[in-house]
Amino acid sequence: MDALHERTAVELRDLLASGELTPTEVTEHFLARAERLGPAVGAFATLTPELARERAARLEADGPPRPAGPGSLWGLPTGDKDLWNRAGVPTGFGSRAFAGLPPAEESDEIVRVLDDAGVVSLGKTAAPELGFPAYTEPAGAPPARTPWDLTRGAGGSSGGAAAAVAAGLLPLAPGSDGGGSIRIPAAACGVVGLKPTRGLLPAGSGVDALGGLVVNGPIARTVADAALLLEALLRRDATGGVAHPFTLRAPSAPAGSYLAAAQRAELPGGARRARIGVTTSSAWDGFYDIQVSAEARAALDAGVRALAGAGHEIEETTLAPAPEYAPAFRTLWMGGASAVPIDDPGTLDLLEPLTQWLIRSGRALPARQLAEALRTLTGYERSLVAQVGAYDAVVTPALALTPRPVGWYDAEDPERNFEQQCLYTPFTSMLNVAGLPAVTVPTSWTEPTTDAPAGLPMGVQIVGRPGGEATLLALAAQVEAALPRPRAFPL
Repeated sequence: MDALHERTAVELRDLLASGELTPTEVTEHFLARAERLGPAVGAFATLTPELARERAARLEADGPPRPAGPGSLWGLPTGDKDLWNRAGVPTGFGSRAFAGLPPAEESDEIVRVLDDAGVVSLGKTAAPELGFPAYTEPAGAPPARTPWDLTRGAGGSSGGAAAAVAAGLLPLAPGSDGGGSIRIPAAACGVVGLKPTRGLLPAGSGVDALGGLVVNGPIARTVADAALLLEALLRRDATGGVAHPFTLRAPSAPAGSYLAAAQRAELPGGARRARIGVTTSSAWDGFYDIQVSAEARAALDAGVRALAGAGHEIEETTLAPAPEYAPAFRTLWMGGASAVPIDDPGTLDLLEPLTQWLIRSGRALPARQLAEALRTLTGYERSLVAQVGAYDAVVTPALALTPRPVGWYDAEDPERNFEQQCLYTPFTSMLNVAGLPAVTVPTSWTEPTTDAPAGLPMGVQIVGRPGGEATLLALAAQVEAALPRPRAFPL
């Protein structure tokens, strides 16, 4: 049998369900890789090997669920993002300000959902301070690095999760995405990242987040593996229903539909041809000097060629100018930061300059300004949903630039730091504002260098209509099939 980390998550799931593998065997294999390679890529904030072994043994004693269902992850290793509480395990929130705090007594809902699906958590995947930056380089901790070039960052805020998946330390991993925090690191690490529609998932739906920005979603090495984790995150009951805690919810497909769309690479309803818009415009145009690099353009062209080769209708498009977007989004981002539960001035001083700037700026905002920003962004949401809705999907570059060198972001000037993040990732946050689903998939690698012998990964972002995850997964699977990775693992 091939090394277990070379198997897809779907393959591992099937081998576990059939009894050909045990949770203990799989856990030990991935723990060994995490302990050996994890420090090189900065994937984990905390490893919990003994807890993982105990969990695997309990699962083994109980046996796999019968019937398993499409959302079963029984015996599969994964990690909890270090912004989520797991009972008995310290949560660092990527920050010196939270060092030494006692572990939570109760796990967060997203962690309980994953446990119900049967996962074995190996520990906490690395995140930047409080999840705010688009890179994972927390002060006082090792940076998360893309395994394709250890001089380059893994992106953020789910940087540890993406690095772990790309390096074969985990078969799949959950992340959270408030402005691109799943899609950015997935693109930087050459794996697949999916931001679901606002209101699709019961845990991390976005409905309960300020402005509806933050949703949970999957990071995986293949499109089918991402679909498998998406099925698990839906936490369906015995009838296939999803128990949402809010009246507002997104339309979802029947149980197993997402995985089937990814595995068959077939559009819903038997459609053969999709109308796909292609754009390099973003909501940040005109506010910052957004430039799409030659590498990003080449990745976009490769993805478009793959979709055209699959028979889809391709049409260049330009998003309507939105000069109101950038100031309103900045206001909302700061407003969200204002609620960070730190009031002690000494503790606040322990935070990084970017985080302090966001929190203090947010707390100085008049309530009226925040209300006006929310109203402005609601208008933008209506506009962007209509623009995307004119197509079956819209394709953009995943990133405007190649993965950034570790230390590239200005650590002292928060205003410049924020601008740098937007220059790197101009195509992501607008979709959080609009609540639309989007998936990033690698499409090309740059020319090899000494630091990156296989080149750096670059990719595309495919954006869908509300509830259009099945379409996105099918299109992403078609791109994946047409553009194979240069090799399975860079390390």
